[in-house]
Amino acid sequence: MARAPVMAAGGIVLRSGEAPLIAVVRQRKRNEWVLPKGKLDDGETPKEAAHREVLEETGHDVAIHEFLGTLVYQSGGRSKVVHFWRMEAEGGPVRKLMSDIKAVDWLTLDDALARLSREYERAFLTQVGPIAIAAAGLMPATATEPTPTLVADDIDAALQTLTPAEAASVDELRHGLLQKVRAWLRGEA
Repeated sequence: MARAPVMAAGGIVLRSGEAPLIAVVRQRKRNEWVLPKGKLDDGETPKEAAHREVLEETGHDVAIHEFLGTLVYQSGGRSKVVHFWRMEAEGGPVRKLMSDIKAVDWLTLDDALARLSREYERAFLTQVGPIAIAAAGLMPATATEPTPTLVADDIDAALQTLTPAEAASVDELRHGLLQKVRAWLRGEA
C-alpha cells in the first residue's frame, strides 16, 4: 500500500522591476536552488502554509493571488504534493531567512529556469511562470513566444508507453492521492 503523500505549499513570488523578477532560494543542506515552498503544519491550510513558507524562505511578506497549480514528485520514497500560488513582494525583506535557506535571488524567468536545480521545478515554472507574470501585469516590453502547454492527449500518449507494472503503480498513486485529498477536504488530514 502506498504511503500517504507529504502535503506542501509555496509560491511563484514576483517582484516588479525593469523586467519581472522571480524568487528562487538556495537550500543550505543540499546547496540546491529551488522554488520557495514547504510542508504544511498541523491545522494549516495550503494557502496559509504557502504564505508562511514564502515569508520564512525569502524574508519577504507577500500578497497572495490566484492558485497556479500543483506539482507532484517523489521525495524520500514518498510522493510530495505542492500547491503553488502567485505571490507578489514589494519593498525589502521584513525578516531574516530561516536557517535552512542560504540565499534568495530575484531573477528573470529565463534566469530562474536556468538556476533551478531540479528538472521538475524547471518544467513546472516553464508552464506557470508566463501565466503568473501575465496575471500580475508585469509582461516585459518584448514578450517571449508562448510555451506550448501539455494537453490531455500528450498525457494519455505518455501513459500508453508504461509497462503493466508501471501503469498499476500510477493507478495506485492516483488512488492514494485522491483518498488523501478527499480526507483533507473533509478536514480529516
